[in-house]
Amino acid sequence: MKLSKRLKQIEQLVTSEYKHIWDCCCDHGFLGAALLNRQAADHIHFVDIVPELMSALENKLVRYFPDSKAWHTHCMNVAELPLSQFSKDDKHLIIIAGVGGDLMIEFIDAIEQANPDLDIDFLLCPVHHQYVLRQKLIELNYRLKQEVLVEDNQRFYEIILVSSHSRLSQEDTPVSPVGDMIWQATTENQKQVAQQYLTKTLSHYQRIQQGNATDVSHIINAYRTVSF
Repeated sequence: MKLSKRLKQIEQLVTSEYKHIWDCCCDHGFLGAALLNRQAADHIHFVDIVPELMSALENKLVRYFPDSKAWHTHCMNVAELPLSQFSKDDKHLIIIAGVGGDLMIEFIDAIEQANPDLDIDFLLCPVHHQYVLRQKLIELNYRLKQEVLVEDNQRFYEIILVSSHSRLSQEDTPVSPVGDMIWQATTENQKQVAQQYLTKTLSHYQRIQQGNATDVSHIINAYRTVSF
């Protein structure tokens, strides 16, 4: 199954250091299947709250990975991941994509409160509300491991890989309110994508500001500090 540019970029950020990978809001399971195919972890968990999707996905997994003991399906709310069922020494990667940053905040809050001592990384790709999500990650003192900006089907996506405060290392850097690595283009095409995304983002918040419903001047000022 060919992945979209967005899902392929997410997949490429997944390293082999995890015991469990959770593909949350997995939809049709394309990302998790790609990770399962390359044996990215001992356990690949597919999570979605829609019963029909999970039933269809499980049938496909039985068909295409009949002998694999690595895949598991969970029809449930992401906020209720059963992480505590596993060894405290296991390292988890929780991938959340395809939903807004506001909903991701709810999920992260619930997971953090239920599992304060577990070794968890989050790989996040919000469809909107990136700024508020970053504010939450900063508040939680998470550290940035990697971040990428990708354009897919005329939409822009920030992909953010962070580690929790429980295992900070000198290699990790603080999360930026507006991003850091995503603006550091190494090719002309990447620079063009970054410039287009910045222009679109500034225009979005300027429209909100002009509507006088919400004061977002601090967000506008923050994005205006971005340089290439």
